[in-house]
Amino acid sequence: MAENGTDCDQRRIRMSKEQHNGNFTDSSMLSERKRREREERLNIVLWKKPLVTLQYFCLETLINLKEWTTKLWRRRGVLVCVLLALAVLTALYYIEGAHQQYVRYMEKKFFWCAYWVGLGILSSVGLGTGLHTFLLYLGPHIASVTLAAYECNSVNFPEPPYPDQIICPDEETTEGSISLWAIISKVRLEACMWGAGTAIGELPPYFMARAARLSGAEPDDEEYQEFEEMLEHAETAQDFASRAKVAVQNLVQKVGFFGILACASIPNPLFDLAGITCGHFLVPFWTFFGATLIGKAVIKMHIQKLFVIITFSKHIVEQMVALIGAIPSIGPSLQKPFQEYLEAQRIKLHHKSDGAVPQGENWLSWIFEKLVIVMVCYFILSIINSMAQSYAKRLQQKMYSEEKTK
Repeated sequence: MAENGTDCDQRRIRMSKEQHNGNFTDSSMLSERKRREREERLNIVLWKKPLVTLQYFCLETLINLKEWTTKLWRRRGVLVCVLLALAVLTALYYIEGAHQQYVRYMEKKFFWCAYWVGLGILSSVGLGTGLHTFLLYLGPHIASVTLAAYECNSVNFPEPPYPDQIICPDEETTEGSISLWAIISKVRLEACMWGAGTAIGELPPYFMARAARLSGAEPDDEEYQEFEEMLEHAETAQDFASRAKVAVQNLVQKVGFFGILACASIPNPLFDLAGITCGHFLVPFWTFFGATLIGKAVIKMHIQKLFVIITFSKHIVEQMVALIGAIPSIGPSLQKPFQEYLEAQRIKLHHKSDGAVPQGENWLSWIFEKLVIVMVCYFILSIINSMAQSYAKRLQQKMYSEEKTK
C-alpha cells in the first residue's frame, strides 16, 4: 500500500511537472509568436510597403467610422439633444439683432480656444509620436508676444486672435514700463488652453489600462506590457530608467492625487506611465483628470511660460545675439541674419511695414516654415502607419482566433 501510494505521488508529481513544462512551453511559444507578429506589423510603413500600408489605412479608417457610427446610434438620445442645441445656436448665429456683437465675440473666443486645445491634444496623444506643438506653435507665439511687449513697452495690442502681425499701440509709453506679470497675463488664455489639451491627450492610456483591468483582458499594447513587466521585476530593477519608472509608479500609487499632481506639474516624459498606473489600479477618473488638468494647465504652463518669457526678454536676446557674434570665424556671418530679423520685427511693430524688409527675415522664416512642414508631414505619416499597423493587428488576432477554434 505504501509503495502504491508512493507510486501515485510520483506519478502526480511527474504529471504536474509535465503540465507545468507544457504550460511553460506554450507560454514561450505564444510570446515568440507575439514578438514575430509585432515585428511584422512594424514593417508595415509607407517607405517599405506603400500599397499595403495605404490599403490597410483605408480599411482601418472604414472600420473606425463604422464603430463610431454604431456608438453614436446607441447614444442617439444624447445625439438628438446635441443636434437640437446646435440648431438653436445656428439660428442665433444667423438671425440679425443686438445679440450679434456677443455672438461674434464668443465665436472668436471659441475658435481661438479650440485651436490651442487641439494643438495640446496633438502634442500629448500623437498616436505614438506626438506633434511637438509647444516648440512649433505655443513657444514661438509666447516669444513673439514677449518681444513685441518689450519693444512697444505695452501689451495693449489687439486681443487674441491677433491679425497677421502684432502692431504697437499709438499711445506713448515710458521706457521700461512693461512688467513680467503683464506678459504672463497676455498669453495666459492660450497657454492654459494648450495645457488643458495636453491633459485631455493623457486620457487614452488611462482608459486603456482601466478597461484591461476591469475586463481581465491583456491588450497587445507595448506600453501596457512594459508596465506589467515593470511590476513583475520592480524589486530587481537596476538601470536608471527602470528605477525612474518604478519611482513614478510608486509615487502615483501611494500618494494619489498629490502624486499625480506632482508628476503632471513638471516636464515629465514618463507621464504616460502615470496614466497607465492610475488606470491599472482603478484610480477614480476625476482624481486622475483633475490632478492632471491642474498640473498641466496651471502649474506646468506657468513654469514653461516664465522660461520662454525670460529667455526672450529684450536684454537676454541682445546678449544671445552678441554671444553668437563672438564665435570665432563664423560668428559675424551667423549674427547678421538674427540682427536683420530683429530689426525687421521692430519695423513691423512700429507701422513701418512699407519699407524694405531685410533678407535675413526671409532666411529664418523659410527655415522655420520648412521645419514645421517636415514635422507635420512626419506626424501625418506616423498616423497612417499606426492605423495600418492596427488593421494588421486585427488580421493577426482573427487568424489566431480561427486557429484556436479548429
